[in-house]
Amino acid sequence: MKRQDQKEDQVRQMLDMPHPQVPADLAERAAEQGGRMLRRRRALHALGLFVLCAAVVAFTVWMVIAEPWHVPPTETTPPLD
Repeated sequence: MKRQDQKEDQVRQMLDMPHPQVPADLAERAAEQGGRMLRRRRALHALGLFVLCAAVVAFTVWMVIAEPWHVPPTETTPPLD
């Protein structure tokens, strides 16, 4: 028997069995868990946005102070002929 056939047979057997009892407060618990997940996700997004903004500000301050686009002065002078 193929593996796919075995899986189909297992699924059919599971569907033929009587359905288990569902706890009465299942919907409430699912809603609470979903709310926690949503708050956690929003907090992580806010933290990521804050870190991104802080990195942009730090990079901008470094650019203003260091001015990496200017060529540094030469240490030696060229020889005179």
